[in-house]
Amino acid sequence: MAASEGEQAPPKLEESAVVALNEDDDDDEHDSKERVLQRYFLHEWKLVKSLLDDIVSSGRVSDLSSVHKIRTIVDKYQEQGQLLEPYLESIVSPLMLIVRSRTIELGTDSNEVIEVIKPICIIIYSLVTVCGYKAVTKFFPHQVSDFELAVALLEKCHVANSVTSLRQESTGEMEAKCVMLLWLSILVLIPFDISSVDSSIVYANNIEADEPPPLVLRILEFSKDYLSNAGPMCTMAGLLLSRLLTRPDMLKAFISFTSWTHEVLSSVTDDVMDHFRLLGAVDALAAIFKAEEGVMFYVQENKGEPEPFQVGYGVMAGSRKLLLDVVSVSWKDTSALMRSSTAARSPLLRKYLIKLSQRIGLICLPHRSPSWRYVGRHGMLGKKISENLPQRIDNPGYHVANVNANSDPNAGCPQEEDMEVPEIVEEIIELLLSGLRDTDTVVRWSAAKGIGRVTSRLTYTLSDEVLSSILELFSLGEGDGSWHGGCMALAELARRGLLLPISFAKVVPVVVKALHYDIRRGPHSVGSHVRDAAAYVCWAFGRAYYHRDMESVLEQLAPHLLTVACYDREVNCRRAAAAAFQENVGRQGNYPHGIDIVNTADYFALSSRSNSYLYVAVCIAQYDGYLGPFVDELLNNKICHWDKGLRELAANALAALVKYDPEYFANFVLEKLIPCTLSSDLCMRHGATLAAGELVFALYKCDYAISTDKQKYVAGIVPAIEKARLYRGKGGEIMRSAVSRLIECISTAHVHLPEKLKRSLLDTINENLRHPNSHIQNAAVEALKHFVPAYLLNAEDKIVNDFVSKYLEQLRDSNVAARRGSALAIGVLPLKFLATRWNVVLPKLCSACAIEDNPEERDAEARVSAVKGLISVCETITSSVECSEVEDISLFYFIKSEVMQCLFRALDDYSVDNRGDVGSWVREAAMDGLQRCAFILRKKDSIGNSSGLNKAEFASEQFESDMIKDDKMYTLFDEKLASSIVGGIIKQAVEKMDKIREMAAKVLQRILYDKAFYVPFIPYREKLEEIIPDKVDSEWGVPTFSYPRFVKLLQLSCYSKYVLSGLVISVGGLQDSLRKASLTALLEYLQASDTQKQTEKISREVMLSTDILWVLQQYKRCDRVILPALKTIEILFSKKVFLDMEAQTPLFCAGVLDSLTIELKASKDFSKLYAGISILGYIASLPDSINVQALSHLFTFLGHRYPKIRKASAEQVYLVLLQNGSLMAEDKVEKALEIISETCWEGDAEEAKRRRSHLYEVAGLETAQFLKSSYQVSREDGKRSSSGDENATYSSLVGSAGF
Repeated sequence: MAASEGEQAPPKLEESAVVALNEDDDDDEHDSKERVLQRYFLHEWKLVKSLLDDIVSSGRVSDLSSVHKIRTIVDKYQEQGQLLEPYLESIVSPLMLIVRSRTIELGTDSNEVIEVIKPICIIIYSLVTVCGYKAVTKFFPHQVSDFELAVALLEKCHVANSVTSLRQESTGEMEAKCVMLLWLSILVLIPFDISSVDSSIVYANNIEADEPPPLVLRILEFSKDYLSNAGPMCTMAGLLLSRLLTRPDMLKAFISFTSWTHEVLSSVTDDVMDHFRLLGAVDALAAIFKAEEGVMFYVQENKGEPEPFQVGYGVMAGSRKLLLDVVSVSWKDTSALMRSSTAARSPLLRKYLIKLSQRIGLICLPHRSPSWRYVGRHGMLGKKISENLPQRIDNPGYHVANVNANSDPNAGCPQEEDMEVPEIVEEIIELLLSGLRDTDTVVRWSAAKGIGRVTSRLTYTLSDEVLSSILELFSLGEGDGSWHGGCMALAELARRGLLLPISFAKVVPVVVKALHYDIRRGPHSVGSHVRDAAAYVCWAFGRAYYHRDMESVLEQLAPHLLTVACYDREVNCRRAAAAAFQENVGRQGNYPHGIDIVNTADYFALSSRSNSYLYVAVCIAQYDGYLGPFVDELLNNKICHWDKGLRELAANALAALVKYDPEYFANFVLEKLIPCTLSSDLCMRHGATLAAGELVFALYKCDYAISTDKQKYVAGIVPAIEKARLYRGKGGEIMRSAVSRLIECISTAHVHLPEKLKRSLLDTINENLRHPNSHIQNAAVEALKHFVPAYLLNAEDKIVNDFVSKYLEQLRDSNVAARRGSALAIGVLPLKFLATRWNVVLPKLCSACAIEDNPEERDAEARVSAVKGLISVCETITSSVECSEVEDISLFYFIKSEVMQCLFRALDDYSVDNRGDVGSWVREAAMDGLQRCAFILRKKDSIGNSSGLNKAEFASEQFESDMIKDDKMYTLFDEKLASSIVGGIIKQAVEKMDKIREMAAKVLQRILYDKAFYVPFIPYREKLEEIIPDKVDSEWGVPTFSYPRFVKLLQLSCYSKYVLSGLVISVGGLQDSLRKASLTALLEYLQASDTQKQTEKISREVMLSTDILWVLQQYKRCDRVILPALKTIEILFSKKVFLDMEAQTPLFCAGVLDSLTIELKASKDFSKLYAGISILGYIASLPDSINVQALSHLFTFLGHRYPKIRKASAEQVYLVLLQNGSLMAEDKVEKALEIISETCWEGDAEEAKRRRSHLYEVAGLETAQFLKSSYQVSREDGKRSSSGDENATYSSLVGSAGF
């Protein structure tokens, strides 16, 4: 909604205005502006200046990188081009001087001149794209002698096009053509006959007197070619033609060109190049007809330059008459083309045709400034200051009088009523009005501009007819495009003073409707562009009219503008409406609470929809006149909106307004909402149900007592919905969520319910608890959480027992949704329901947390719900235990022994289904539960110890020290438990999922730094606090941040095994980025030991090797851990780790071999087999006795059932024998290598086994027979499993492995 160029005052007029106000401060003001601009460009200007100096000094661009640097800097100012304008002369003038001088020096026939000017033209064209051609071309050289030079250069660039047309943009050819066209557009304004400066006429003998000069013919030829181009040359060629052909001496050329355009417009084809030529021709015609505003020529002295001239703008004599001669032909072609199928397919062509049509209309109408026009705030700044400044200072009512004089449509213009309008203008206005209905915004915008321009030359009566035609666009039968185009046309009329205040009665109601225009179309709606345009109309009103005329209008528009600003779904509409209101407040002034509202509804506050609904709107509603419109908007448009999230937000927004008038909401709004809950429209009944519940809850918070009748109506909403069977069909699920929320609000507000209705609502909650949709379940859980304390707290024990038993029975229900809901429901039951039943409830929940025995009944969400319910029950019953001291202690011991162990088992839940690692959900809940249970036990310790001391009245310091020392006797939370909790969470903090790592780190932060409960007995607490600082913004999910920190815990024996068991999964995993980050952190940790003093008995490698062996034993036959662990060992061996541990190396290798014997036995996992074979190769290469055993293992795999494995084993044996010559005698090594290399290990299995036996003999391995027998079971199992169809089994296995 920016002002047009016509509203911006020329710089010279601004300076003269400043002189009129304060002549002495002119220089200071100008310098201040320059300094402000230079703050943004000064640090880059030094670089640009140095690069330009290099170019100027050498007379050409010697380094193309300097062009790229300048272009990169300039492109950053694409949206703030005015910041570059103070520097344009310093940049453009020397560069164009180089172009001019080098062309004169080298001549236009030289190919070198093109190579010189192309890089320079790239820089100049970059400035054109940022600042606009008008700002740049005024610094181009404009001597008469440059005319032929520029034409020759353009011809040279044009010819070069055929050679490198495919590389125009990369080589600067396109930029060179654009700059030459712009240069010529200035040079064609010379104040002399062009034939007088065309030297080729001297050598031409057959030129007729009225023929255009050869120079002009060449320009026309090039320009026609460029009009067929899809690039920016098309627009610039049109600019050049418009200035050239409207010269008084170009009559013949003008007629020739219009004849050519007539042929192009009348012969339309489907060819792509013809379409581009058509676009160029129409655009050029539009530029020519725009020249009616024209140019004139005058000469002004310019010292030091031969044949000087400058250009100024005015009205060219005879140009209008020249254009009138071709109006009929051009309009006929335009109207015919507008109705063609070609225009229907091309929005850009329709835009150009609309632009051409309006300019034809302006030619047909005399240029006049109607006296009926409203003279408002948008006059020329310099003219107003220079002419009217004394009157404004002496007479404050000057403008008001002026407005009154000009507001009368009949004052001073009786002759205008007799004005004859050509028939062609009526047709053009009809075309422009139809353009307002166009499907494309650019066409509608151009048509709106045209309506404004043409109307400015009509009489008041005719303009009122145009306004009536525009208002017809706002009928219900019109589409959204018509409403949008009509709004833009109204804004144009207002900005130009063509919409008089007496028309506000007709216009304002239409604008109000447009502000709320929103039409449902299937699953979405249209109308945001209409609402944005309507806000633009209001913005234009504020700028165009004075307060006296806008006072009543603003009172009508302000509530609607603020309604859109607060409650519109789209952020651009909210901001546009707020900007329009701000403009009116700033321009009109004296608006009640206007400044406060503007400060509240600012640009950034409205960026968030929830903030607009729940904060900005609530703040504005406190002022008079806004509460009613806000409530009406929410009731009529927002709670029935198609967007479910918006309906929920609208219900909350409606409740947030209750505090301003509770009685109005209780008696009117609530009464209106209740019938809507049974509406046939899903959106309406869903929104009304939510809003009714939120209103009841808000009235309760305001301490407003709802009448008995209203309570009865509210309580009957849910039974009425169920009676109407509105849970069925489409939308049943969202209605269930809304009903659950309504029950929650009713329960919180303690609405009176009969016993029968209580049972009905409880059945509704239970039914929703069994629903598979998690959102419905969560809503039902919240409803149950408030319903039970409100209506069932005083129930009989039998009812309570049946109630709890029902949920406990459902924990083992075959319906997984029932298991999920019942576990969550138990977790929200009040203390009375659980205090005496914890010994039954807790074991049931613990068993529900375990993975189900039946694979078909396994459900990760049910286990997550069980974990959450278990923790909630523990917190509820330990908050205030109503039982004996013995039961109290037994409860906490149960939590320590059973509940904590259950959570530790949940930390090992790595279940996987088609959704991925669903066990991670259980682990998340378990980590949170471990922290909360630790706080429970620690709280009991602190209370129990203090109460015990008070009862026994022990004052002995010795006893206190003994108590602290012997923590196992006097505390529930001990060092072993603390170590297990922290270790288990640390293991999650180094695994492969970013989300799990981040949550684990945050849980550790809460355990270490919780201010309410200090968790004692954590081993190496200082080290942990160093690794995990108390910072909120730590990026624990980023591998490169978290792994280098947590690997430091490998040196702590109590945590090292936990860390390594999680770390191997990351190092040996499939994700490349995660593997790199974790491996890098591990290697850096191991390398750090070389720079430190060996103060410990065991080095880091030895500790790591011991922990790896523990992992291999702990997770035996668990491929989830063993496979990445083997890959980790393989990677570490390749990095020369574990090979120099002296006595520990054989022990470690022996342990790995023992594990491989178990893991590789009968394995069909190719990844595991490859990793194991690679590890065996590394061990066999060691200069130790363990290498013989590893080599024997490798020999065994030479007879494996899978050819790929046999081949991989052979390659490893070959490498081992090359690297370790101590395994056998030298002659035997050569014999073994010969056998391995000559055997096709992927061939026949029996042949491979014979060759393997031969290798045994050559190697002389005494243990071969033992190893052979140890693998006999594996081979027999393989034969049995594949005896049916061995080929099929192998092919399926190979296919699944990716071979």
